[in-house]
Amino acid sequence: MRQCPTYTMGNASETFLLVSRISKNNDFLMGTLYTIFGVLSIAGNGVLLFVAYRKKSSLKPAEFFVVNLAISDLGMTMSLFPLAIPSAYTHMWLFNKPTCTVYAFCGVLFGLCSLTNLTVLSCVCWLKVCCPNYGNKFSYCHAWLLVAGVWCYASVFAVGPLSGWGEYGAEPYGTACCINWHAPSQNSAAMSYIICLFFFCYIVPCTVIFLSYMFILMTVRGSRQAVQQHMSPQNKITNAHTLIVKLSVAVCIGFLTAWSPYAIVSMWAAFGNPTNVPPMAFALAAIFAKSSTLYNPIVYLVFKPNFRKSLCRDVALCRKSMCGCLCLHSSTQKGTCMQAQSKECNSTRSSNGLPENHRNCRHCPCPETVRQNFTDYSPQQTARILKGSVHSEVAVSQLSNEMQSDFL
Repeated sequence: MRQCPTYTMGNASETFLLVSRISKNNDFLMGTLYTIFGVLSIAGNGVLLFVAYRKKSSLKPAEFFVVNLAISDLGMTMSLFPLAIPSAYTHMWLFNKPTCTVYAFCGVLFGLCSLTNLTVLSCVCWLKVCCPNYGNKFSYCHAWLLVAGVWCYASVFAVGPLSGWGEYGAEPYGTACCINWHAPSQNSAAMSYIICLFFFCYIVPCTVIFLSYMFILMTVRGSRQAVQQHMSPQNKITNAHTLIVKLSVAVCIGFLTAWSPYAIVSMWAAFGNPTNVPPMAFALAAIFAKSSTLYNPIVYLVFKPNFRKSLCRDVALCRKSMCGCLCLHSSTQKGTCMQAQSKECNSTRSSNGLPENHRNCRHCPCPETVRQNFTDYSPQQTARILKGSVHSEVAVSQLSNEMQSDFL
């Protein structure tokens, strides 16, 4: 049984019942995977947004799309997973019909926003790499306008089923909601919506992304040949451009790989016989599509140097502030620490008064005072010069460049 709605006219209430069409073991597996994906997505995208917030003053215009992609991924995780996880574990949809509609709306909105965002990002990369005269003029204002356009474009197709163009309904496997893929066989409006959705939200974006990165790779290849032939620096692609191209290609490949199975299965149900589509095929395609929320933070936090350095710097600052708070609130330990530093550092001095090894002082939780003791000390190298029968000792820094090279 796929959908069993019942109506009670006396109190104008409605009971909306969706029962899973796959086995309980498969539902349990889906619930577990949803839980793992949800935790990793919230952690990864949350950290990525935190890093972007910390370095907001140095964000480049093209990195706005990275932030926007993290927002849409986090929005999908927060709106879908809390409803999908308990429904999968209980082997049925636990909520009412309006919640099912909201679930489907959020899935379409955030999913199309991510795909459209990647499409615009590929165009920006193409503009900056292949047309640098125009790409160098790409400003923050342009980025903000394009980000707003991405959300408007996705909203048009997400609001369509709410206004009668298309229809939201239950997923064929029974424990989630999305576009009603059975509706095109019943009315022409739903058919036109599915056709427009498939063409403008899958075929066109995939084509634009493919062509953009094909031209970019051709330009990069030509640039490398130009460098080998010692052509002018204006024809070279900078390392920053090459890096953002690699990252963008990685994110787009991951996203399209995740969503393509769902697109194929959906078109099979919309334009073929829906009863011939196995419910488990829809279930696997759906959970594979939702795993796309993991790719963005993994790629940018692991492979992007400035994001990774910012994260390491923030972690170091947090550790330093925590250590400072501990030292501040434990004055007794601080006094003991300073005395131990004085004893240990004095005991490690050699016969000429110079420190032999500072490692013995590093285990103390308050190492700042050790650095202060030796901040003003700068050892000076000297050289003994023999002129005839007279010896003289001078600093190496006072020797001429030629004599320093001979000495070293």
